[in-house]
Amino acid sequence: MQKHTPTLDDLDFAILSCLQKDGRASFTVMAEQLHVSIGTIRTRVNKLIEDGTVNIIGRVDPDKVGFRSYAHIAIYIRPATLKEQVAKQILGLPEVSFLAGTSGDYDLEVDVMCRDNDHLVQFINLISGFEGIYQTNTTIYFKVYKYAQPDLELLKDA
Repeated sequence: MQKHTPTLDDLDFAILSCLQKDGRASFTVMAEQLHVSIGTIRTRVNKLIEDGTVNIIGRVDPDKVGFRSYAHIAIYIRPATLKEQVAKQILGLPEVSFLAGTSGDYDLEVDVMCRDNDHLVQFINLISGFEGIYQTNTTIYFKVYKYAQPDLELLKDA
């Protein structure tokens, strides 16, 4: 069964853009900026939350709270039938900020945030013991220049 994708209009995208800039923006401020009623904003935001399009959270700057070691890990899995099992195990680890199945040389791509390099080594040792992982390739990020949400403007005229 195919998952239902909500249909979003220009107002929904405008509201999402406002929320990306300031997740705490009041309905009143958004209504004034977008030239619609407060009730319209309230209804639309509630719909976007209920259908899972947006989740209002506090976004933490990892460096400011003590995460000093970021890394990208390419994971090679054999046999390939264990890919989903390995992904589910990795998904549950708190260090993981991004996890995706890939095409190409490796099977899974993982981004992690760790307290320091010792913590990163512990993480790599942990996942290296998972059944099916036969190789990892780790790239440490020395400096993160941009850490952002997707730019919704890219969807216009698509």
